[in-house]
Amino acid sequence: MRLLVLVLNKVDKLEDILSEFLNSEISGATILSSTGMARVLSGREDNEEIPLFGSIRSFLNPAHRESKTIFAAMREEQIPVAVAAIEKVVGDLSRQDVGVVFTLPIDFVKGIPNL
Repeated sequence: MRLLVLVLNKVDKLEDILSEFLNSEISGATILSSTGMARVLSGREDNEEIPLFGSIRSFLNPAHRESKTIFAAMREEQIPVAVAAIEKVVGDLSRQDVGVVFTLPIDFVKGIPNL
């Protein structure tokens, strides 16, 4: 069993992704609002002293204030299906400022039926 984590920058695509999950028989996701480190530090007054943030500030989308983080426990064989569902909605995740997806092993779960 795996925990799929998607940090979605294109928050307007959230409902479409969840619909694709349901169409792919993936259910039980939890969604949290989140903010990335670069976004938080880019608002600091002393960020000029941090070379990385001084140089990437121009690339940050000012309208992108928060992300949505989706957590979904699923069977190993569902991972490629879930990633395909995500990329069907947002396009290639390797493009800048789309999002990040990764999985983690789950060694114990209780309270999730049918897993």
